[in-house]
Amino acid sequence: MADKPQWLIREDASVSVLVALALRQLLGIRSPADLPALRDLPVRAPDAVDASPEVEAQWRDYWDMTVEPRAHRSGVPLELIDGFDTLVALPALGAEELADAIRPHAPTALRFARAAHDRYVGSMKSHTGGDAYRAYASAIAEFEREIGRRAHSFELNVQVLPLSQRGIWWIGALSVAVTDGLRRDVVAFDGAIRPVIAELA
Repeated sequence: MADKPQWLIREDASVSVLVALALRQLLGIRSPADLPALRDLPVRAPDAVDASPEVEAQWRDYWDMTVEPRAHRSGVPLELIDGFDTLVALPALGAEELADAIRPHAPTALRFARAAHDRYVGSMKSHTGGDAYRAYASAIAEFEREIGRRAHSFELNVQVLPLSQRGIWWIGALSVAVTDGLRRDVVAFDGAIRPVIAELA
């Protein structure tokens, strides 16, 4: 059994990831450029001033640490930011501009993130747990049939998010974001997740 390939897929709508994306939208941060805006959260007015380059760079580091904390460790101790419970920790040095910029948005970001997470949990409960992972097993089996070998062991994190455009996007080396509507569409999701699995397996 030891040499049998193992695959580990974690699916979530992480409150921490949702908070980070809500702050991105509320601050007017454009990075990552290809990731669409969130639904049900105000989009900034076209004439609003975008975030400063410092805030954007600091948010990008915070985003990487939030999505894949093991791969993006801080070189300095992290500090929790008031108003965000335990959901936002920023480096004690080098993230001062971001910390100041996000504090006023804490209530809006938390309210949005918790509501979106609760909707995800509710939608998963309406399906059985087996259904949730059947799509991944089916895509892996299809991949193995196509290439004629077992899939290599791999790890994948899937964040199911209320994004304004339907699709799937890489947000880390082992992490993708998928629109909630696409995740619920069994046939379309199977087609969308297969290239992701092919890249990892």
